[in-house]
Amino acid sequence: MKQFRAMVKARTMEFVRDKGTFYWNLLFPLVLVFGFSFAFSSGNNTLFKVGLTGPVPSAQEFSFLGVGQIEFIEYEENQTSRESLIKKVRHHQLDMVIDFVQESYFINSEGENAEILQILAESRSEEGLSLDDFKKEELTGKAIRYVDWLVPGIIGMNMLFSCLFGVGFVIVRYRKNGVLKRLKATPVTSMSFILAQMTSRFLIVLATSVVVFTGTNIFLHFMMLGSYFLLLLITSLAILCMIALGLIFAARIKSEELASGLMNLITFPMIIFSGVFFSLEGTPVILQRVSKLFPLTHFIEGARKIMLEGADILTVAPQLLILTAMTLLFLVVASLTFKWD
Repeated sequence: MKQFRAMVKARTMEFVRDKGTFYWNLLFPLVLVFGFSFAFSSGNNTLFKVGLTGPVPSAQEFSFLGVGQIEFIEYEENQTSRESLIKKVRHHQLDMVIDFVQESYFINSEGENAEILQILAESRSEEGLSLDDFKKEELTGKAIRYVDWLVPGIIGMNMLFSCLFGVGFVIVRYRKNGVLKRLKATPVTSMSFILAQMTSRFLIVLATSVVVFTGTNIFLHFMMLGSYFLLLLITSLAILCMIALGLIFAARIKSEELASGLMNLITFPMIIFSGVFFSLEGTPVILQRVSKLFPLTHFIEGARKIMLEGADILTVAPQLLILTAMTLLFLVVASLTFKWD
């Protein structure tokens, strides 16, 4: 235990004393959050978004679908539930949802686009099917800002880089410099060494994530409908999962250049296809399925459900279980393939 504490302390102090890396891990996500908040705060998007579910008729049958100023998004019934679409209307993510199965439509009476959409619909109701034939249901709800939606992705991306490069790259450097070979001659076991590296990096990344979230929340006041404890739980699991993934890269590789290239090869697709900066809704189904292979996807989905939908532990249980399973799988692979030299 004394050896374990000594290794945790040594690795943590090594990180803290590296001022460049220390401040980069703190300032980079702060700059991104504030930058995107400023860039997308004007809300001057003039495009209306209308969700469609059920058997959608043609524009000839339903002339409202031919309005050029509106973006119509079709949702498959087996992929998107009616309740989730209603939530999107409540949070102003969609201006209207038309349900062709229930013959009803939903609008947010507090949304600035609701009245305009009603006028556009009435102007196209002369012939054929029109909104007058559907039951109108008005909803209310607070709008979700882009920065509210973005912050879990930014924090998750920072966690990913910090975990993979903070563990994988460092251990590869130790191996290249002969540090691991010298440790092999000591009573330190490989499991003790790996756990010490994981513990140190976990404490660093968790503390950094909490500081970044708290610091930006003071000024931007993020929407938080769920439990802070549950958000901390899924964050902790995601950090452990990403650290375990980094250990796989560190298990045998001796070249820092090769390790860096391989980690970049997995991090950038993960950032692009995990929904960090944009939603995967509307993308090909195969792409959405591939994204489920990434731990970052499950963290971001779970964190957004907690923050923006007030999800409880049962709602995010799939994300928690998947992250736990991935962590155990990565640890088994890393432990079976790890070499000192």
